[in-house]
Amino acid sequence: MDREATTDDRELPQAFDPLSLKVWVVLARCYQSFSRLVAHDLARHGLTTPQFGVLEALYHLGPLTLGELAGKLLVTGGNITYVMDRLEREGLVQRVRSESDRRVVTAELTCEGRELLDRIFPDHAEIIEEAMGVLDTSEREELHRLLKKLGLSVRDELD
Repeated sequence: MDREATTDDRELPQAFDPLSLKVWVVLARCYQSFSRLVAHDLARHGLTTPQFGVLEALYHLGPLTLGELAGKLLVTGGNITYVMDRLEREGLVQRVRSESDRRVVTAELTCEGRELLDRIFPDHAEIIEEAMGVLDTSEREELHRLLKKLGLSVRDELD
């Protein structure tokens, strides 16, 4: 009976470092864990992660065009439209069409949206802080530096 080939049975590139795959798996699992933590926290407030991303960006950066918002959140314009539709129905954001260029639409928080973020953001930030508490400040700085270096390198290869 033949068994399925495993990674050990396949030829790997000569300069292959198995640690690279291990790091990728740990990074992916860490991201998944944080994503679940964040989603669970936001669900208490009736928000999804993408909805909170829009609200948080507008809260900290001020009004943004839908294109700028999509770029900040690394999503497509269609995704922004869908999320904005829901947030607008909830009265948390509004779209404002430019007077000088009708093609340009800016998103901004409503008073209700700002009040919501004023209320929930401190607790949300505390949850992230607690999760990061396993790392001291220098470890957080080093992790930030390394992840940024890795991410920019991969992005540059794709461009």
